Amino acid sequence: MTITPLFVAIVAALQQPPVGAVSRCTLAGPPVEARWSGTIPAAPRTATPLRLVRDIPVPGSASRFDYQSLDPGSGRLFISHMGAGQLVVFDVRAERVLANLDGFPRVTGVLAVPTEHRVYASATGDHAVVVVDDSALAIVARVPGPAFPDGIAYAPDVRRVFVSDESGGRDFVIDAASQAVVARIELGGEAGNTQYDAGSHCVLVAVQTTNQLAVIDPAMAHIVRRITFGRALIYPHGFLVDAAHRLAFVTGQESGTVGVLDLQTLRLRQVLPVGRDPDVLAFDPGLGRLYVATESGILAVFEEREGGLLPLGWYKAPHAHSVAVDPATHRVYLPLADVGGHPMLRVMAPADSS
Repeated sequence: MTITPLFVAIVAALQQPPVGAVSRCTLAGPPVEARWSGTIPAAPRTATPLRLVRDIPVPGSASRFDYQSLDPGSGRLFISHMGAGQLVVFDVRAERVLANLDGFPRVTGVLAVPTEHRVYASATGDHAVVVVDDSALAIVARVPGPAFPDGIAYAPDVRRVFVSDESGGRDFVIDAASQAVVARIELGGEAGNTQYDAGSHCVLVAVQTTNQLAVIDPAMAHIVRRITFGRALIYPHGFLVDAAHRLAFVTGQESGTVGVLDLQTLRLRQVLPVGRDPDVLAFDPGLGRLYVATESGILAVFEEREGGLLPLGWYKAPHAHSVAVDPATHRVYLPLADVGGHPMLRVMAPADSS
C-alpha cells in the first residue's frame, strides 16, 4: 500500500483529542512502585455470608462464561457466554432471560454504556469489538483491530471506549460517536483489564507481564504514569476502582491475592489471599462489599472498612470465575458453565437480607 500525505493527515487527525476536550487526568507523574512490606494472612475458613436465591437456566451450551455488565437504569444484565459465542441479556427485575444474541465468537469483555445507548463486547474470535444498540438489542457495528480484545472501559469526558488487547499488548481507543478506532496505545506487555477512574479522570490498564498498572490520559490517549507492584501481586489481570474512596482493588493472578491500592498515595494498604487465578471483580457500594471471583471456583467476599478490606468468607462453586452485583437489591450473579449438564445463572443475596 502506498502511504500518501492525505492518508498520513487523516491518521494524524483521528489520533488528536476530540474537539474541545481538555486533559483532566490527575494521576500523571513519574513511575512509582506500590510497595508492600507486610505479611499476607492465611486464607479464611469461614463460609461466605450469602444465601442462594435461585438457579435460573440460561440458553446455550454448557460452556465458559466471562465478563458481565449491568445497566442499573434498565435492570439489564449483559453476560458474555464465551464458549457459546453469545451475549445473554438478563432482566434482573423480572428475573428472566430477555434475549440470547448470536454473533459474538469467543466473547470476553462486555460493557453497557447507557449514556451512549450502546453495549460493547469483545469478540476475540473475530478480533473485533461488537457494538450493540441497548434498546433494539441488535448489532450496529463491528470494530476490527485487536488481536485478543478483553476488558472494556468508557471515559465519559471524551466519549471514548478503551479496550484491552491482551495478546497484542495494546489498548485500543474507539470514538463512541463514530465507532472508529482513534488510537492504539502500546503498553509494553500483555493487557489485563481496563478501568476508568472517575475520581482522577484517568483510564487504568493492568499490564500483567510487567506487573504494572499503566495510567492513560483519555484525552491525549497516551500513558502518563506506570505503577509497579512487587511480589505480593504477581501478574495483575483483574481489578476494580472504588472512585469515591480513592481505592483500587488489584488482583494478582499468579499470586492468588488482592491488593488495596491507595490512589492518592499510590501505596498498597493491604494484600489478602483469594482463590487461585482471580479473574472478575464486582463491588456493591451500598454495602461496601467487594466480590472477587476466581478460576478455581472460589468467590471471596470482603467488606470495605476504613480504607481496607475485612474478609467475610468464601463461597465455592464450579466455574465461578465471573461475578456481578445489583447495587439496588444487593443480589449477586454467578453464571455457571455446567450445572447438571446445562448453563445456569446462580442468584444469591446477603444472608441477612429479606
